[in-house]
Amino acid sequence: MNGKFTSGRPLKRWAVGEDQEHFRVCKSVLERVLPSDLWIFSCSALERKMSVAGLWRSYQALMAKKPWTVQIITAGSLMGVGDIISQQLIERRGLTKHSIRRTSKMMSMGFFFVGPVIGGWYRVLDRFIIGATKSTALKKMLIDQGCFAPCFLGAFLGIYGTLNGLTVEENVAKLKRDYKDALITNYYLWPAVQIANFYFIPLHHRLAVVQIVAVAWNSYLSWKANKM
Repeated sequence: MNGKFTSGRPLKRWAVGEDQEHFRVCKSVLERVLPSDLWIFSCSALERKMSVAGLWRSYQALMAKKPWTVQIITAGSLMGVGDIISQQLIERRGLTKHSIRRTSKMMSMGFFFVGPVIGGWYRVLDRFIIGATKSTALKKMLIDQGCFAPCFLGAFLGIYGTLNGLTVEENVAKLKRDYKDALITNYYLWPAVQIANFYFIPLHHRLAVVQIVAVAWNSYLSWKANKM
């Protein structure tokens, strides 16, 4: 073995600073101890791992600079993912029948309603209930799930019904039919998630954590909101 990487794709030169030095050291060690094929595979795995770490650090840096913008973009994007899962895995529409318009509407709900409202709510909650103890987290969860969640869920279903072109009467009828089931389902998932969120997660990451957990919930909401 000549100690040089001579086959496969050239290694990406994306790492900088400390990451680049770590990558260089790992590359040097792997070249000396691994057979050629295994070395190529190991380098590929190492690149992927460091790429993910680099993306996470970039996300953290953006969050520090523009937390409000990043939180809203994250919420909208994950609402879109939730709708795609709903259409493809729950409703099994297939790619040819996938409604891009519907996915766009769900993303718009994330950008202009879910992200700003939930992000703002967490700030208000942190301002009035200060601290990070278990009892504080419990208080926040009880207020969040007892007061905010019922109002938010009703508003979400109502606004989305309007976007779908429902009349006031149709919207009211849909809320009477779907709201109770949606709220009960909410209580199966969110109380435990929110206690952990309020206790362990810093304020500026709470919306992102909730939206990641909520990919499945967003799929359910999309299905419920579009069920006529």
